[in-house]
Amino acid sequence: MKRAQPYNRDQALAAALELFWRKGYHATSLKDLELALSMKPGSIYAAFKSKRALYLACLERYFNAGLDDFCATLAQAPTYLEGLASYLRGFGEVKSAQGPARACIIVKTALNATDEDAELQQQSRVYLRRMRAEFERCFESAQTAGEMSDAFDPAQLAVQYQADLTALRIEAQHGLDADALKWLADRKADDVLALGQLHSA
Repeated sequence: MKRAQPYNRDQALAAALELFWRKGYHATSLKDLELALSMKPGSIYAAFKSKRALYLACLERYFNAGLDDFCATLAQAPTYLEGLASYLRGFGEVKSAQGPARACIIVKTALNATDEDAELQQQSRVYLRRMRAEFERCFESAQTAGEMSDAFDPAQLAVQYQADLTALRIEAQHGLDADALKWLADRKADDVLALGQLHSA
C-alpha cells in the first residue's frame, strides 16, 4: 500500500492562513480546510488538534512574519525614524503580483471575535500589544540616539503609529486608488520624519 506523503507544516499554515483571511474563522469549514491543505480530517486533527488551534497557529505565524519584516526594515535604515518611515511607506506600495496589502488578520480577529472566541480575541490583543511595544522601543531608541526630543512620549507615538498602519491596510483592502494610497503612506511617513525636524529646529 502506498504511504501518504508527510505534510509540510509551513505550507499547511500558509494555506490555512490564506483561507482564514478570505473567509474568516467561523465561515471556514472543515471541508474548506481539507481542500486548502490537501489533508484528510484525521490528518488535520493529528497535526493541529482542532480548528481553533490551527487558527491560533496561523495568527502566530502571521505575527512572527510581520515582526521579522519590521526588524528587517529597521536594520536597513540609517536611523530609527527613517526605518519607521520606510516601513509605513511599504504599506503604500501596491505589488502587482500580490495585490495590495490587506487588513491585518490580527486586527480583524480582535474586532470580529464573538463571546465564544475569547481565546482568539485575547491572543490577537496580545500580539497587538507586543507589536506596539516594538514600536515604542523604536521611538525610545530614536530619543536615546538623539534623533528626536525627549519631550515626545514614545508610548503615545507608538499608539499613533500602529493606528496609521492599520488605517493604511484598511484603505488598501477597500481598494483605494494606488496613487492615493501611496500619497497617504508618504504623508504618514513624513509625519514620523518631522519628529526629528522638530527636534533640530
